[in-house]
Amino acid sequence: MCGIAGTYLIPDGDRLTDLMTDAVAHRGPDAAGRWSHPVGDGTVELGHRRLSIVDLSPTGAQPMAADGLVLTYNGELYNAAELRAELGSSGVRFRGTSDTEVLLQAWRRWGVECLPRLRGMFAFGVFDTATGELFVARDQLGIKPLFVVRRGRGLAFASELKALADAFGGELHVDEAALVASLLYYWVPDSRCAYREAEKLQPGSWLRIRPDGAVARGTYWSLREVAERAAHEPAPTAAELDEIVADSTRRHLIADVPVATFLSGGLDSSYLTALAAREQPGISAYTIGFRAEDAKFEAMPDDLRYARQVARQFGVQLNEIEIAPNVLELLPLMTRALDEPIGDPAAINTYLICSAAREAGVKVMVSGMGADELFAGYRKHLANRLAVRYQRVPRAVRRPLHAAVDRLPVASSTRGYRSVRFAKRFLSFADLGEEAAFRRSYTMYDRGELLDLVSPDLAGAVDDVLTEHADVYNDTLLTDHVNRMCLADARLFLPGLNLGYTDRSSMAASTEVRVPFVDVDVVTAAFRLRGDQKIVGRSGKAVLKEAATSILPAEIVHRPKGLFSAPLRAWMSRDLAPLVREVVEDGVLVRSGFLRRDAAARLVAEDAAGREDRSKHLWHIVTLEYWYRNAMSAGAGDVRTAVSGGAR
Repeated sequence: MCGIAGTYLIPDGDRLTDLMTDAVAHRGPDAAGRWSHPVGDGTVELGHRRLSIVDLSPTGAQPMAADGLVLTYNGELYNAAELRAELGSSGVRFRGTSDTEVLLQAWRRWGVECLPRLRGMFAFGVFDTATGELFVARDQLGIKPLFVVRRGRGLAFASELKALADAFGGELHVDEAALVASLLYYWVPDSRCAYREAEKLQPGSWLRIRPDGAVARGTYWSLREVAERAAHEPAPTAAELDEIVADSTRRHLIADVPVATFLSGGLDSSYLTALAAREQPGISAYTIGFRAEDAKFEAMPDDLRYARQVARQFGVQLNEIEIAPNVLELLPLMTRALDEPIGDPAAINTYLICSAAREAGVKVMVSGMGADELFAGYRKHLANRLAVRYQRVPRAVRRPLHAAVDRLPVASSTRGYRSVRFAKRFLSFADLGEEAAFRRSYTMYDRGELLDLVSPDLAGAVDDVLTEHADVYNDTLLTDHVNRMCLADARLFLPGLNLGYTDRSSMAASTEVRVPFVDVDVVTAAFRLRGDQKIVGRSGKAVLKEAATSILPAEIVHRPKGLFSAPLRAWMSRDLAPLVREVVEDGVLVRSGFLRRDAAARLVAEDAAGREDRSKHLWHIVTLEYWYRNAMSAGAGDVRTAVSGGAR
């Protein structure tokens, strides 16, 4: 895992590439590399920061040059051994054992056609001195990021958006529509970028630029097409699924440095930890706990006892971390680390766990990320299925039920009521159509609430963001309701939020996180399953649970769903209450007119009174404020150029 950066046909590209490479130094503290070459009337500049994981010797150093090709690469290939053997049989000779060299030789042999052959996570740039072309690509499922900026005839790219912001400063302007999208989702989807001039290279895609400035793009792998094809294939049995997950886990353990796992005590992390312990006896794991008063106030389940049980059973060395962070100190650090406004406090958990692991000498962590999205494990999946049945209940019964639940408080002064929060959330979408219900089941606002919160000038952006969600959700031939939700999650929620914060939070701690469920073979198997194999009765991930019984005890497999979150209500009502008031009353976004003061203040009042749980809304407004302040300090153009009027 590494940090990459580069420029192509950009004046002062050497200086800008150095700036960008320095900005991603945390991604690769073990070594740094630079390479330069003339192209037409300019140059190509490639930078690299190395986190040494496989082949720790200098033969794995980057940028890697061989016979006219030069590669700067961030990622891991889990089928490198098979590719190495195939290339070796055709006469290729390797200098070292790195997967970087395998990728370079695969590109030489097959060019773009090598991309569908790659099984792993990656983003890279490769330059061909013979043609003068620069080619960049991103992995199939969007595990690794790649940001791009066009400048004149040229192009710049980097692993993180902050690198481009550091290099180009005032040339970048905040995209107010992306900020509106972040309010809806609490992250910026991959289709958008927080700066108008920048873009995220899409999962499964590539871009090529030539010396004349001509750009070509292509898609080499489509999740939608894979899911639609898989729906017509025989469903794997639980035993077959277990073999697929076990194979992926085994591959994700390949490293020349210590590897550990996340272990929350939930199904996904427990399953992968048990499989990993079978491959590497004595492997270590990391888990989190919270201050007792915070956990009680949030009504959080006791996940720690399940993590301890799994660790004991499989001989895993468990490292327990109590999270009682100084949130005020962490906010600026995390805001910069995350690149874009992301309002999920789980990013803090990831950062703190990875920091603890790094201090103990662990460079690689294995996570259960992705199983919920692919196998319908979130409460929203079951809730949306239940909503279809709920709509058959006569309106005369539903109306008084809505009114009764609406009057219930979500918290008292000492504790929260999770069941009330769930009931209010369910009833907020239970009467809607399929796509709107799914969106409302996991996003922050309905259309009216979002329109009330932002400047009236942004009404068009609100509608564009909502239309985009509908377009993505409906862009499929799948007829299975559960799999339509899983596909939307895998295209929106997984890369935009979960993989995004996992990459940035872990790399801020110079740690690589691997995700065995987010693997092309596992994904294909997941979409071969029917929805009624994923949700059975009131149980999600049913067939995955059946597969996990091959190694896990029933008590772990069938326990209530755990959480990888944070005690937000406790933080917002205690640690962050003064900051929330400051941001809502006199924050830059309120003063600029982007946010409407009266609507934001209403969120604070509802949360403080315990009438509604607005903790996540307010957390994201605070993170958005901090992100925007950072963007302004970096010299980016502000949203006031697009928003007229002052705070209301």
